Amino acid sequence: MPDTVPDMPVPEIPEFPADPDTHVPADGSGLGHFAALIRRSIPPMHPGGRPIVAGVAGTALLARAVTGRGTLLGTLVTAGIAAFFREPARVTPLRAGIVVAPADGLVSTVGEALPPPELGLTGGPATRISVFLSVLDVHVQRVPLDARVARLVHRPGLFLSADLDKASDDNERTSMLLEGTDGHQLAVVQIAGLLARRIVCQVREGDEVAAGQTYGLIRFGSRVDTYLPAGSRVLVEPGQRTIGGETVIAELPPAPATL
Repeated sequence: MPDTVPDMPVPEIPEFPADPDTHVPADGSGLGHFAALIRRSIPPMHPGGRPIVAGVAGTALLARAVTGRGTLLGTLVTAGIAAFFREPARVTPLRAGIVVAPADGLVSTVGEALPPPELGLTGGPATRISVFLSVLDVHVQRVPLDARVARLVHRPGLFLSADLDKASDDNERTSMLLEGTDGHQLAVVQIAGLLARRIVCQVREGDEVAAGQTYGLIRFGSRVDTYLPAGSRVLVEPGQRTIGGETVIAELPPAPATL
């Protein structure tokens, strides 16, 4: 019998590639990876909300400096306002012939209605899907399909509660007519609500836009109406909740014939 034990091969320890976002091993160890997970769970803020959040934070700091109190309250209020303007990432379905929800919220009505007259659409009433946004919903608006912005009109008006049906006609609004890449025309209308006093629209006439792309923001309670082309198949019901840029609200009819 030999006096020594032959050397056994030493197993190689696999090397985990570094995570480029956190500079920590991709096996999930380390505080850096944990911090990255927390960072990914906090959505970014829409640029339209930054001046308001900065103003609220500045007011809170001034109150703290003057009174020596209110740190907790100021922090909570600032965080709440920042959360209102959140712009979470969304995964938009890529299949053709669909319309995705332009906003997060509650489907309040589905029915026939005349599109806003300022868009110049003919053909009578169209199928309208109205989504009501409470103050707790994400308030950015997203493009419902790949298209070109054919017309964009802002109309001053009242500030009735956005859950009322007449809000579509009477309230301040920004109406957008889209010409889809397949030839369909579709209208999306941002409607101010009882607390809303500002509609932000980031696109211009002639812009090429993509489904799921953020195009605007309504501050503090609002409504978004979508007017579908004739022959569309509605896929949502009143009382259903939508996720902007993700929920498929309708299927479009066959593409219009071209000459």
